[in-house]
Amino acid sequence: MTTKPRQAMPSLDPARVQNASPASGPRDRASPGTSSAALEATPGQSTGRDENMAESTHRQALPGFRWDAVELLAYKPEGAAPFKDITRQLLFRTEGLACELRYFEVAAGGHSTLERHEHEHAVMVLNGSGRCLVGDRIHDLQPFDLVTIPAMTWHQFRASGSAPFGFLCMVNVERDRPQLPDESALNALRLDADIADFIRA
Repeated sequence: MTTKPRQAMPSLDPARVQNASPASGPRDRASPGTSSAALEATPGQSTGRDENMAESTHRQALPGFRWDAVELLAYKPEGAAPFKDITRQLLFRTEGLACELRYFEVAAGGHSTLERHEHEHAVMVLNGSGRCLVGDRIHDLQPFDLVTIPAMTWHQFRASGSAPFGFLCMVNVERDRPQLPDESALNALRLDADIADFIRA
């Protein structure tokens, strides 16, 4: 599947963000030994961050797409679903908003899970470049692009190039669990040669 040529977009202001790639160190990456408390909570289940988020009306941005008092978490428990080199930060979660705003960062060569679910996603790219599958379309992504993931639509995000690819994702607090494709669904997706080459499952 072909995609339209993209016009160059301005990069983020280096004075605001010192480095688009997080610095190395235990604060900046989830390690293989990440505790179970740091793994993704079941949809609709409290992650224990509501109270901490309510303590302050302002949390300062830090270098490398980190935020004060925001924990770096594993994307999902290892073995729960196919994915590679991706982390998660929960930026907002309140009962009043009834939604969560998360920041995901995919390392070069990494990808999210190929999945679908009844709830929708609203995505805004913040740094790096990547590509995503939404239904039967593959999109090239760069900073400030917006992506809507409709309900029950197969989708997957992949990093492009040699730099991390980061994006915001807003979802409902109360939501269903993702569904993984079975062999029949994978075969249907792979009827399109471009999608067959793109997906990781």
